[in-house]
Amino acid sequence: MSDLSGIDYTTDDFLGGIIKLHQPRQGYRVANDTVFLAASLTPKKGERILDMGAGTGGILTCLAGRLGERVNTLTLHGIELQPHHVAFARANAELNGFADQITYFEGDIATPPELCVPGSYHHVVTNPPYLENGMATPSPYDSKALAHMDSHIPLEDWIGLCLRMLRPRGYLSLVQRADRLDDILAVLHGRCGSITVFPIWTVPGRDARRVLVRARKDGRGATALKAGIVVHKSDGTYTAAAEAVLRHGEGLDITG
Repeated sequence: MSDLSGIDYTTDDFLGGIIKLHQPRQGYRVANDTVFLAASLTPKKGERILDMGAGTGGILTCLAGRLGERVNTLTLHGIELQPHHVAFARANAELNGFADQITYFEGDIATPPELCVPGSYHHVVTNPPYLENGMATPSPYDSKALAHMDSHIPLEDWIGLCLRMLRPRGYLSLVQRADRLDDILAVLHGRCGSITVFPIWTVPGRDARRVLVRARKDGRGATALKAGIVVHKSDGTYTAAAEAVLRHGEGLDITG
């Protein structure tokens, strides 16, 4: 059992109560972006999935909760640098009955553990730090600052490390700030194809703040900019599309 003793945390419902997540009361906490990213994954039987920078385990736990028994056919790995985040990720897998299905490794994505073999994964999923180093004030909470600011590994290197872990023709899926889309596409150019850009619109009539991006390693397909999803109505309540993902655990088709 993962030990969270001495840590101040909450236990929160996700996917309408399909899963629960232990989260530190202060510091890094799972946001809607994580849930949308997990909902966009469509793994097939027997495939291997790696979460690079797994945090407290939100992506793989949400994915496993949505897939139900189908998760038993998959290999799910996560790599996380911060030891207390690894403890949360393992505790969340245990809490939701996925301790045998999800394996988290404590380590640096730049030097992955031996059991995480480069070039072996069908899908790599990641929620990289959002803020460019030196361009914003870090959080006073060290764990949140490290999770949100790319002082450890710049975004372009982070994406390159993710691509290294993929099999030929495998898929990279990530969520990032919309204003860093040009950085993402620059790294993917010449290395990936069949790129899908799926904006997340907070409310109607406002600029998108986040984008989901999926790319196929060594792919040659065209880049597609999709309509995306609007999260909130003008009155602040969830749209039907967002409600289906966030409250009912439905998948999110970002390529259709």
